[in-house]
Amino acid sequence: MNGLPTRATVREVGLRDGLQSIATVLPTERKREWLRDAVAAGQREIEVGSFVPARLLPQMADTAEVLAYAKTLPGLVASVLVPNLKGAERALDGDADLMILPLSASHAHSLANLRKTPDEVVAELARIRAARDASGRKTLIEGGVGTAFGCTLQGVVEPAEVLRLMQALLDAGADRVSLADTVGYADPLSVSRLFEQALKIAGDRFCCGHFHDTRGLALANVLAAAQLGVTRFDASLAGIGGCPHAPGASGNASTEDLGFMLGAMGIDTGLDMDALLALRAKVAGWLTGEQTNGALWRAGLPKTFQRAAAH
Repeated sequence: MNGLPTRATVREVGLRDGLQSIATVLPTERKREWLRDAVAAGQREIEVGSFVPARLLPQMADTAEVLAYAKTLPGLVASVLVPNLKGAERALDGDADLMILPLSASHAHSLANLRKTPDEVVAELARIRAARDASGRKTLIEGGVGTAFGCTLQGVVEPAEVLRLMQALLDAGADRVSLADTVGYADPLSVSRLFEQALKIAGDRFCCGHFHDTRGLALANVLAAAQLGVTRFDASLAGIGGCPHAPGASGNASTEDLGFMLGAMGIDTGLDMDALLALRAKVAGWLTGEQTNGALWRAGLPKTFQRAAAH
């Protein structure tokens, strides 16, 4: 198999994309414990929350406190999702390492999710860039293009529109960009085609792939992107997550399944898989009654799996 990277990063999004999609509101202390255990298991990039109004997503009401705690953990890159300039200002106040502005290439989903058109989101990113630069902070700005492979609200999303908006985000001042299959419509061939074009446009400023496992293809899609040289992928512990405004989008790629697949192929993730599975069991216990996903926790690690120490 050609073109696979020797190292890859699994960016944990369970604390944000996972928890925002379920009814359970996890106490702040549990989130701190999750962060501690995740770092101990070798996770070095974690999306810790979202700066959205608490009335809309009470699960994210303590993001400022969770971010403040994350900043005390050595070696952790703590990111937050920001829907607008106000959220970005809170991220800057908290000295987040990275803030991610979601943009939906689907016009219908963009209006439902952010109450803005895609091009209005691009304009918002330009304002966020100006605020970041004026603040003197080193917080990176990532423009994340969602519904990149289609949308349950709109249907077809043309690849040319996805690429146009990605270029627009870069032009508006995004430090880097990513692509997300928000509703799980992607397949490995469509991933190869779109990501190849995205990499031609963004080069090393293309930073991440985000795949949902709605139809069981998340790991296959990760592999298709990895064969093109992509080295960072979002995933959620126990496969929790989705999008409130994208019906049927349940189930992010499972962190533990993705970590296992990459490790089994000899790609170094720095993850301690035994510790990660222990954390998965703990989090699933906290979320009793909520749907969890993934396969590795049922089968366990095979005896042939080469364990590597966490970095």
